[in-house]
Amino acid sequence: MYKVISLFSGCGGADLGLQGGFSFLGKRYNRQQVEFVHASDVDEMAVKTYNHNFEHKAIVVDIKKLNFRRGFADIVIGGFPCQQFSTVNPTKNPNRKENQLFWEMARVIDQVRPKVFIAENVKGFYTLEGGKYFNLAKKEFESLGYRVYHRLINCADYGVPQLRQRIIIIGVRKDIKSDFIFPKPLHGMESSPKNAWVPLKKVIKSLIPDDERFYFSERAVQGAKNAKPNMKRAVAQDLEKPCLTITSHLAKVSINSRDPVLLVDPKKEKYRRFTPREAASIQSFPETFEFPVSDTSAYKQIGNAIPPAMFWHIGKTLIALLEANKVGMRGTLPSNMELITGYIEFI
Repeated sequence: MYKVISLFSGCGGADLGLQGGFSFLGKRYNRQQVEFVHASDVDEMAVKTYNHNFEHKAIVVDIKKLNFRRGFADIVIGGFPCQQFSTVNPTKNPNRKENQLFWEMARVIDQVRPKVFIAENVKGFYTLEGGKYFNLAKKEFESLGYRVYHRLINCADYGVPQLRQRIIIIGVRKDIKSDFIFPKPLHGMESSPKNAWVPLKKVIKSLIPDDERFYFSERAVQGAKNAKPNMKRAVAQDLEKPCLTITSHLAKVSINSRDPVLLVDPKKEKYRRFTPREAASIQSFPETFEFPVSDTSAYKQIGNAIPPAMFWHIGKTLIALLEANKVGMRGTLPSNMELITGYIEFI
């Protein structure tokens, strides 16, 4: 078993993905050889959800207060908070060092010296100001003695019914000789053979919601129609395609924002929000994963989460690297399709 420290755990999307042992849309994501020795977040409600769904428990604590001994874990994972780097946040101020929590993740990595680490963030962290902040983080991780691999991932390429782009950063300690190769896309134009992206209709069981409170009011719809041309949104989703990126403010979704919504009846101009369960499915959480909190808190946790299905493939490939190193293999690992033997499709 590989021991894992999970930082910025949230409700547990990344942790579920790395751990495996769940099913989503007719596919089984097998349990992986990991044991969580620490999980934490500052959000009490997110930790409540986490502890409701995992046998091992997370704690509520600020990462700045955490200290670990060397060798405490083999793997460190963390999707450090991203609001200050988000392309949809007009008030962001990423230059403040307290908004650059990759420094804290690097501090923990320096203490523990894990074999590998996985960091995740929004596309903006990678592209903002010509990659300034990404390069800061990359240089810091490299200075700690890690080879750093990175890629902008589209989660739809890995079976998630959502066009969600995220930067994945992999660190491999320099004494481990095998190189990390990102898993090949399983869906989309880059997949081989070419498999279509998973469409939104796979997780939207009915356009008619069980509760009418998910509808936008007639006043809201008329407001969108009467708004200035540059403000009109009503971003109704095509059920035959993956959903646009869902965010942490789903509870406050406006019909004339950039947030995706559903058009229930074109003639009557009836639009609605996603339900929390639908949003969770769009993020690839299985039906068995529960959110024992208010809808507002659930929406926030779901929008901030790392899609488990995508992260399972990243974790599986990284664990294969560790296994190869254990038996003395060197050089480049085999291709993705030879690695993800735990990915089983139900017939």
